[in-house]
Amino acid sequence: METTPTEFYKSNVLGQRSGLFVLFFTEMWERFSFYGMRVLLIQFLTAAVIAGDPKSGWAWSAEQAGALYGTYAMMLYLTPIFGGVIADKYIGSRMAVIIGAIIMTIGHAAMAFDTPVMFFIGLACLVIGTGFFKPNMPSILGEMYKDLPQKKDGAYTIFYMGVNAGAFFGMMLCGYIAETQGWHWGFGLAGIFMLLGTLQFAFAKPLMGNLGILDKSEEAVAAKNAADTDKRNPFTSLDYILMTVVGIIGFLYAFNDPLSKNGIIDMFAFLDTPVLRGQYIMIFIALALFIYMLVSRILRYDKVVRDRMFAVVLLAFFLIFFFMSFEQGATSLVLVARDYIDRSLTGTALTTFNIVNGLLTIVPLAIISWVLVKLALATWKKIALSNIVLISCFVLIWGAALWMLKNEFSKEASEITVSWFSTLNSFFIIALASTVSKLWESKYNPSAAFKYGFGLLLVAIGFLVLGLGASEIGEGVKISMAFLVLTYLFHTLGELFISPVGLSYVSKLVPARMLAFMFGIWYLAIAIAQKVAAVLGGQVETIQEEYSLSHFFFLFTAIPAAAAILVMVLNPLIKKLMHGIK
Repeated sequence: METTPTEFYKSNVLGQRSGLFVLFFTEMWERFSFYGMRVLLIQFLTAAVIAGDPKSGWAWSAEQAGALYGTYAMMLYLTPIFGGVIADKYIGSRMAVIIGAIIMTIGHAAMAFDTPVMFFIGLACLVIGTGFFKPNMPSILGEMYKDLPQKKDGAYTIFYMGVNAGAFFGMMLCGYIAETQGWHWGFGLAGIFMLLGTLQFAFAKPLMGNLGILDKSEEAVAAKNAADTDKRNPFTSLDYILMTVVGIIGFLYAFNDPLSKNGIIDMFAFLDTPVLRGQYIMIFIALALFIYMLVSRILRYDKVVRDRMFAVVLLAFFLIFFFMSFEQGATSLVLVARDYIDRSLTGTALTTFNIVNGLLTIVPLAIISWVLVKLALATWKKIALSNIVLISCFVLIWGAALWMLKNEFSKEASEITVSWFSTLNSFFIIALASTVSKLWESKYNPSAAFKYGFGLLLVAIGFLVLGLGASEIGEGVKISMAFLVLTYLFHTLGELFISPVGLSYVSKLVPARMLAFMFGIWYLAIAIAQKVAAVLGGQVETIQEEYSLSHFFFLFTAIPAAAAILVMVLNPLIKKLMHGIK
């Protein structure tokens, strides 16, 4: 598809195309809303039921909450596979982003109402909306820079900063408002920014030319069909049957898990054994069928392509061990921060924290506001309405941030909000990403297997630190918050070794005609990891009661550490399978 040149190619902001910053702010507000809601979910589900209290929750157990969150997180990585296909074939990336954003706005609005029905409608809308939104923003960005490949890496870095800035402010402000004013205020704030972000993107249409618009001309369709048809290895009837069976079992399990753990229905109870629940037996069957389908399909390719695809599958396998540990940040670590971390501050400690927290809030907000001003100056004549909406967003966010800081500075004693700890991941990414990325450009750039190994080891060290901190707790004694801060630091370093490089290896190792299939496998691995992470994270209360909290953290020290050693031992094999790809 050809993109006609527009004035936006001439208008630059900070040396990049101004359209990049329209995408930057759209993604930033979407991530603000998404992470702002996510940081509240487990807290809301497990909070005590207190009549008349706006901070009253549903009083679910950690296991029940983890089961629901796991299914939600799993679906967030599966629906984009379908959203990308629908955009590619029928509606185009730009329309998919707008549709997805509207559905997510409805979802956030639904969750602001204090009823179970609206809550579940909201979650469903967020899953569907993310499916349309998530794969198509990077697609528009890639299209924007296809004639400027030398600037693409820088553009993606800036875009990634928008993701983390949105996550940072979303968790901080939605979390603070929800924990101090009531859950529906936090959910509602997420919805307001999702709506404004959607309007900002829609009103920027005059700047974007034909970017993300599907070209349905006969020539474009013919060219696409010629490029996409995999004549050497079409899917067989057996492939389709196996994919259907695996998909149905996976889908039923995803919903059966929270339904059965809440005593509503267990579709697989007839298979229960004294050792293993029926739903897990079905998952093992589905896994065996899926592995057979995947291996049999890859074996039909010639040797070099086959080996490289097996390398991707191996990396995806170890990715599961990383994310099942790292994603404890959304489940068990939230509960640990709430129930086991000493969050109370007074005197000098409180003053110091408030100053640090004030700087953490004001400095990034000031920098991003400066970017907003630069964008407005460069594009006002073209997209004034979009800029007005964007300025409104910043007026609101500055108001919320200053109100939060004024509240905290006026207190003589305070308790740090649970959600504040979740912001550390985004903050550390923004602070450390450029430093870690310089390593990839130096002579010390490790191989893929060692990047994964180091990432897994760093996550293991993070849990080891927290396990040691938890070993000191006793009656009336809680874990020092320094241990949790260090855990998030190590986890973020681990993420920087693994997350940004994973998809890069897929694109390097897999021929273009098979990229969609292998990206699907990659996202499936992350979806499985999300579900496993939440199910294991839901055991935090059980393990703490039967053994100790340290046991829980040492379990998550051992699993990624063992996976790290194994992937580094397999380095020669993985390098051989890559056939020279660095």
